[in-house]
Amino acid sequence: MVIASIDIQNGKAVQLKQGSVLMLEREDLTELALEFDRCGEVAVIDLDAALRKGNNAEIIKPLLRKAECRVGGGIRSPEQAKELVSLGARKIIVGSLVFRNPGSRVRDPSSRTREPSQGGAAGEFGLNREFLEGLEKAIGRDRIIIAVDAKKAAANGGGYEITVDGWKTPTGLPLIETAREAAAYASELLFTCVDREGTMTGIDLEPVKLLREAAGENCRITAAGGVSTLEEAEALAALGCDVQLGMALYTGKISLADAFIASLNWKKAAGAGPGGAGIGSESADLLIPVIAQSTDGQVLMTGFADREALSESFKRGNLCFHSRTRNKLWMKGEHSGNVLRLRRLRADCDRDAVLATVEPAGPVCHTGGWSCFGTNRRYTWEYLQSVIASRIRGGEAGSYTAALDHDLVREKIREEAEELCAAAAHDEIVWEAADLLYFATVLMTRGGVGVDEVLDELERRHRK
Repeated sequence: MVIASIDIQNGKAVQLKQGSVLMLEREDLTELALEFDRCGEVAVIDLDAALRKGNNAEIIKPLLRKAECRVGGGIRSPEQAKELVSLGARKIIVGSLVFRNPGSRVRDPSSRTREPSQGGAAGEFGLNREFLEGLEKAIGRDRIIIAVDAKKAAANGGGYEITVDGWKTPTGLPLIETAREAAAYASELLFTCVDREGTMTGIDLEPVKLLREAAGENCRITAAGGVSTLEEAEALAALGCDVQLGMALYTGKISLADAFIASLNWKKAAGAGPGGAGIGSESADLLIPVIAQSTDGQVLMTGFADREALSESFKRGNLCFHSRTRNKLWMKGEHSGNVLRLRRLRADCDRDAVLATVEPAGPVCHTGGWSCFGTNRRYTWEYLQSVIASRIRGGEAGSYTAALDHDLVREKIREEAEELCAAAAHDEIVWEAADLLYFATVLMTRGGVGVDEVLDELERRHRK
């Protein structure tokens, strides 16, 4: 997986060289989140909170509803992590507090003076198991990412040692040994090669290899710091690691779409298929299976894509495939008009298959069926809203839906709510609930509120 980073400082997306020198900044955070979300999860890091210089919470919250985000920076309690998850964060990134012994006093990272440790015989730094156990209980191990940011240190025999407080404080903790212990509490370790962060001089692959081995098969590794070429993204993928991009992405040195394509396991995908029709042939390593699903989760079709097809999907905004029968690029719907508008692409855990979330413009199957796995479109709340929106936009004379103005729709909601409350028999409850849902959806649609926003809010409440 390829992860794009949005580091936030003073309300802006910034890129810093080695955590201190401002290299560039942007203000279009929402647009960035939507763009980055097409290729993978988005890492949203609150630099001000990490350095105890304020926070950007009110800016971050809306991003959690726009994209699949992992959030970090200044998260200092299980309760804070749980609240972020309830607001829509997919995963939580924790760092500095993970490596401070409970009871030790936190120094001011901007100060040159060292505050005395209250960590006892163990010293100020060590794996904070108390915090990690509380975090695991609050949000679950599968949502925890531990940032093992590290620099080379002469005191550690030239090896890497973990740093905290926005990379300003060395801990003396050796990277590999400490990461091995930390992996028991996390689904993922985020390694940043601090010496190369923001320099675009290339990542040091050696500690990544050691981390991959130390973490075990149940803990993913994401690497960042200095990555500047597609070859490095491929090399990290070959190690079974994900890559997080910052400076190279913002400066245009690497295209996020190209990095996504480069990180896929093309050879494994080819080897998994049967012989014939291109699979298992000399061109097999150019093809990877793609599953298209609608935004409400209905599987629509499967096909195969080569590098060109995936690249064109990003460029056109419509899902493209490689036609094995014609041996050429094929955009779904190029003749019928029933295109699949691309929302996002995600690789599976082995990177040898791709899931495409799309918005279909019409029936998907060549037989005229809505899906290649069934002729009828599943009637969902999202589909109901799309029909309502179409009728409101059309404003046809005689359309009951179009005639439901601000006052009338509210009157109907009050009426239907009373009738639902009075309903007793099973079929009667079904009938009145359907009426109420319809009128409520008309009100939502006229107010610019999407079904997905309501479902997100219900999920948020469920997570609390």
